[in-house]
Amino acid sequence: MSLTETRNDLLKDLSIDENAAIPNLDIMSNGETKFLRDLRINVKNVLGSERLTPKEAYLLAASVAINEKNKTLADAFTATASANGATEAEIAETYACTATLATNNVFYRFKHFIKSASSDYETMPAGIKMNIMMSPVLGKEFFELMSLVVSALNGCESCVNSHEASLRRLGVEKEKIFDAIRLASVIKGLTITINAPEKQLV
Repeated sequence: MSLTETRNDLLKDLSIDENAAIPNLDIMSNGETKFLRDLRINVKNVLGSERLTPKEAYLLAASVAINEKNKTLADAFTATASANGATEAEIAETYACTATLATNNVFYRFKHFIKSASSDYETMPAGIKMNIMMSPVLGKEFFELMSLVVSALNGCESCVNSHEASLRRLGVEKEKIFDAIRLASVIKGLTITINAPEKQLV
């Protein structure tokens, strides 16, 4: 199979028009990098995880695309999630969860990174409302899983540890957590490959 065929099949897998102009993907295809074959296999594998339902996999993928401001993929993943049973409320909460965690990740990264000898920052109240976490439409377990995914993407060590611990307390298997993080890593790479600048989130 030629890399042009791989390119087109990857887009077809994602329900994206194969005639779309996608600069990074086209550079890789024209330059005949073998990465495209690996990427297509990796994307199919993570989205087809046996430990995640199709709805869960595509909502997690959507949260990665939203976090990375890739509207092309966010639209594609939410459409497929909807086709697999995701409601408008669940899709809306995917956007909201991603925004909430982006907020928290900045705040708690600061508290983790700061080297001040003073402990004042640790005792100061956050003062950030997060009512969405109390009774999420997505369910507590899946909301925590999505929160972990976004926190891993944004490099917040304390948030990653907190959400992983919450998932373990909820009885989520380590293998499912691992699959969710593997999905996040592969879709992160996909967001760089499938870049349509005129369709980026702002």
